Parts: sequence; structure tokens; C-alpha cells
Amino acid sequence: MQGIIGNGGAASETFKSTALIKFSGFFLISVVFFYLGKHFSDGSALQLVFFSSHQNPQPQTPPYSSAVALSPNINTTVDVTPLINNIVSSQASTNQQQTSSSASPPPPPTPPALQRMGVIDEDGRMTEDFEVGEYDPESVENLGRGNESVRDGNRSNGVRVRVRVEKFPKCGDSMREYIPCLDNEEAIKKLNSTEKGEKFERHCPEKGNELNCVIPAPEGYKTPIPWPRSRDEVWFSNVPHARLAEDKGGQNWITVYKDKFKFPGGGTQFIHGADEYLNQIEKMIPEIGFGRHTRVALDVGCGVASFGAYLLSRNVITLSVAPKDVHENQIQFALERGVPAMVAAFATRRLLYPSQAFDFIHCSRCRINWTRDDGILLLEVNRMLRAGGYFAWAAQPVYKHEAVLEEQWEEMVNLTNRLCWTLVKKEGYIAIWQKPLNNSCYLKREEGVKPPLCEPDDDPDRVWYVDLKACISRLPEEGYGSNVTYWPERLQNPPDRLQTIQIDAYISRTELFIAESRYWKEIIDGYIRILRWNTLNLRNVLDMRAGFGGFAAALAENHLDCWVLNVVPVSGPNTLPVIYDRGLIGVMHDWCEPFDTYPRTYDLIHAAGLFSIERKRCNITTIMLEMDRILRPGGRVYIRESLSIVEELEEIGRAVGWHVSLRDPSQGPHASYRILACDKPFTRD
Repeated sequence: MQGIIGNGGAASETFKSTALIKFSGFFLISVVFFYLGKHFSDGSALQLVFFSSHQNPQPQTPPYSSAVALSPNINTTVDVTPLINNIVSSQASTNQQQTSSSASPPPPPTPPALQRMGVIDEDGRMTEDFEVGEYDPESVENLGRGNESVRDGNRSNGVRVRVRVEKFPKCGDSMREYIPCLDNEEAIKKLNSTEKGEKFERHCPEKGNELNCVIPAPEGYKTPIPWPRSRDEVWFSNVPHARLAEDKGGQNWITVYKDKFKFPGGGTQFIHGADEYLNQIEKMIPEIGFGRHTRVALDVGCGVASFGAYLLSRNVITLSVAPKDVHENQIQFALERGVPAMVAAFATRRLLYPSQAFDFIHCSRCRINWTRDDGILLLEVNRMLRAGGYFAWAAQPVYKHEAVLEEQWEEMVNLTNRLCWTLVKKEGYIAIWQKPLNNSCYLKREEGVKPPLCEPDDDPDRVWYVDLKACISRLPEEGYGSNVTYWPERLQNPPDRLQTIQIDAYISRTELFIAESRYWKEIIDGYIRILRWNTLNLRNVLDMRAGFGGFAAALAENHLDCWVLNVVPVSGPNTLPVIYDRGLIGVMHDWCEPFDTYPRTYDLIHAAGLFSIERKRCNITTIMLEMDRILRPGGRVYIRESLSIVEELEEIGRAVGWHVSLRDPSQGPHASYRILACDKPFTRD
């Protein structure tokens, strides 16, 4: 046992000696590497860099190419301190150079034209039956703007520039009722002919001769009498012209009583009153259904617009039109009464309303020769009349049995037959025709029958400075326009013609329509709740950039007792067909030119996103002066605009003489736009 133990002790001693030698060798090697490391890490020694990049790196995949090499500083002494301090700026500079040297990605391919837009359901089918959830308000504001960028016109090198505009002077008293494009006597004198009514059409002042002053109100002007009292009486001092009362007093149109004009409600063909006349029409054809089937009407040669005034109580909105002729103030009386009206003439150009706009068109002694020039004027009525709509003619040829008048009646019957109109009823002094629902009758006519169908490429909704055409406007093969729902459901139902609107949209037009309606409903609810719009006695309202008519629809849904003329600018998509299909009224216009209405027409003018678009084409100062011309004293202007232009508009508003205030929208002070609220003072210095 001891031997064994003794041998084991010797082995243990040998093992300890071997381990000591190994440990000593490892320690010696460590000291050597430590010395070498210290030597090469010394600040005065050369540095060892393992990753170097080329002086002019090229884009690669992957983006970095690495190699083991000696540092390019191998023969250079480097101070590490400034290198560390500048490393961040050096990296930023390198990234900037790489970004600028790389090529821009190619633009995305143009998407194919969509014939129909909607939402794909769970079965993979296209549907328009869906609910709109959250939406971007700016997508509604920017409808029709395309992809343009908005520049900040009030900043220069980051410094805000304050625009100063000199105060505009008052115009002379002779311009109190000035309509620039209809009172251009110099242009009218240069016309080659006036036999077809050319002098009653638009002839705008040339550039440089635009309005540059503010139109004064008549002496003694008073706050207009509010609706519905204004239907029956207005202040004499606001429209101080007694000629119409002298000429038409015996026909129950208008009378003068003390300091007011009174409107008994009669007309040349309905001297016993418009209400009785409307009852007669509904009894003749119950299917007309005023206020349900018939919602939008046009009264041609309207007089003082009693026909339209009394239809309002039956939920029918009537646009009353007449030229500025010998009875030049008839439209002014209509507007002062609070009835929708415009100055317009059947002459040589299309009226500024879309195809299939009106459910009912009325002419009572309107002094228009419908059969002249192959019926070109009645063809314009046909273009604007909705498929299945009615045309009522109350005139002497309908009921008088004189040779000349009977001949005129036969000409009218012959023309309407060739237009495929059906004479539904002739009773007393009224004759009523109905337009067909589709093109089938036109296609069955004998070859060579006039007037012909218009060419397939003729756009019946193109109206701005478009000459009348002696042809029948084709109806859409899909039935668009003829199948609108009843009022009031049609106000919020997306119409079929929505799909024909040419807009740059990557989402459904139906979704845009619903989003716009919801957007303006929320805004108008806020205006009523916070700004008390329901107490402002608003009656005549103008929306200068109407879109799908969401602003007007929101006012109607809130039961504000007003009417809105929806303007669709020529610079954007033509949404007028949709506006009329909703049961609203509107007109096409170019805001680079004056508007066809009298001074002091509107109580409220609304403009959302208009100026940031039109400033590229128009003089925005001229637009603001035009707004002042057509705004009543005491009237209001609400402008929703981008930050890039709103302060300039604020300065112009002050120069016009308005009281202006700049407000934040509901999104708060960081929104990309502001609301410019303006009040036109009742009197100005």
C-alpha cells in the first residue's frame, strides 16, 4: 500500500511541473501580445484599420463592399480627437452625396381608364353597396385639383411676406346695376348681327378693363325683407324702377304701394294667381307630382318669377331665367324677392346648364319663336329637359283661332312630333308635352328627317361658349338621368351619372360622393351650433366651387330656409349633372370672368379651395371685387383656403372694405388651411 502511495506521489509531482511550464509559457506569450498591442495602440504609433472604402463608391448590392487591407494612413500620423468630433457630419455628408448621385426612381405607370368603379365584395363581385368609414377631409377639399403642389405665396426664403393692397374706390352712381358681361356697350356695337338676340349674350370687357372699384348701393337701400314675406313685397328703394309696374300692373304682376313693391302672384297667362295655375297643371297631369317626381324646374321668360316663387311651397326649386331686355329689372325683382334666378337668353349659344337638368320646363308667353331655324331653340330645351320630363307652353297659339296663330300651332306640333315628344294634354291655354325616355323613337324615324341626331361624339354637357346645334342630343344608352329617385331621397342617393364624371380618383366616385356629403354635413352642423347660421336670415346663397353639391345638400338637410346656386368652375371636373340629379340647381362658370347676375344678389358667398386653383389662371383681386359686386350690403363671405394664399385674400378683403377675421378650422391651428370670414358693411366710407 505504501508503495503504491509513493509511486502516486512521484507522478503527482511530475504533473505539477508540466502544468507550471505550460502556464509559464502562456504567460510569456500573453506578455508579448500585450506589448505588441500597446505598441500599436500608442497615440504616436501607426494605426491598423481593417475596413477601407474607395474614394468614389459606386452603388452596389449589397450597398457596402468591404476588404481587409492596410490603412491608407500607413505613413501618416493621425490625431484621433478631431476624427471623433467630425464623424457625424462626415457620415451625413456621405449619405447626402449618395442620395444625390443615385438616379430618381421611374414614375409609376399610368393606371388604365376605369369604366366602372366600386368595391369588391367577399365573392369577388363589384358592388357600390358599402358604408364609408373614416375619410381624409383634405381629399374632399382637393377634389378636382389633380396632383398639383401648393406653393407658399406668402413666404420668401422662409420670411413671411405681408401683401399690401390699396383701398378700392367707389364706382360712379351710374354703375349701381352694372353687369360687366351684359352691359359692355362697346362690344355690342361691334356685333355683325343682333337679329337672333346676340346682344343679350355674354360680351365681357377685355383684359385691362375689368372692374376696379366697388359698386355702390342705391340711395336709401334697406336690409331686404326676409323670406317668406319677401315673396309678396320688397322695398321700393332697393330696386327703384317703376316701369315694370307701369307696363304689367294690369296683368297682376307687380304694383307699387307706398314704399314697397307688391307681388299679387299673377302673370300674363295666370292673372288669377300662380297657385290656381299650378293646381290646374297638376290636375291635367297628376304624374307630374310637384315636390316628389318633379323637383327641379326651369321657368323661361319668367317675369318677376311668381311661378317659381309659388312652386317653392310645393318643394320644387325653379330656376327663373330671362334676358336683360326692355323689362331689364325682372330678374332683379326675382332675386330681391328671394327666388332663384339668373340673367340668360335663348339666342345663339347653349345655356350654361347640363343635359337632362330639369324635370319640368315652363314657358308662359315667353316671347320666344321656338320653331325658327329648324327648331334650334326648342332643341336646346330638349337638351336640358330630363328624359321623361315635361314641357308646358302657355301662349296664344295654343288657344286662339286666328289664321297666323293656328299656323304657329301647326308648326309647333310638327316640330315636337319630329322630336318624338308626346302631346300629353291640351287644355284651355296650356299645352304639355313629354320627352321620351330613350333613343328608340329617334332611331325609328325615316331617313333624312330633320332635325337629325347629334353626332355620337357631341358632349351635351359641354356648355361654356358653345354654339347651339340644330340636332337632337342623344340620351345615354345606360338610361343615366332618366332613373333618378323621388325627392327628398334623391338628395343623398348617389346618382348613376356620377360614374360619367371625369375626375382623377383612385377610389370609387360613389365613395367620394358619400364622403363629401358627410364632410359638409359635419361642417354645417358646426356652423349652426357655434356660429348660429340658423339665425342669420340667409336666403340667397352662392357656392363658388360646388363639387358634388355637398355644401348645398347640408344646408337643405339642416332645413335652413335658403336656396343655393352651385357653381362648377370650368377649371375643374364638370359635376353639374350630379348636382341636378340630386335635386339641386347650378351653373357652369369661369371665375376669370364676371358672373351673370345683378349687384347685391347674395346674402352669403361660400368658396372652398377656389383661389389656390384659380390664381394660376385668374387675377384673384378681380374675383374678390366681383364677389363684392354680387354680395348684398350686410352679406357674408366664408372662404376656406390654404395657408399659402389666405393672408393675401385677407388683405384684399380689407381693401374692398370688408370686415375680415381669420379663423382656425375644426382640425386646429396646425391644419393646412384657414377660414377667412368676411362681413360686408351696410355702409362704406
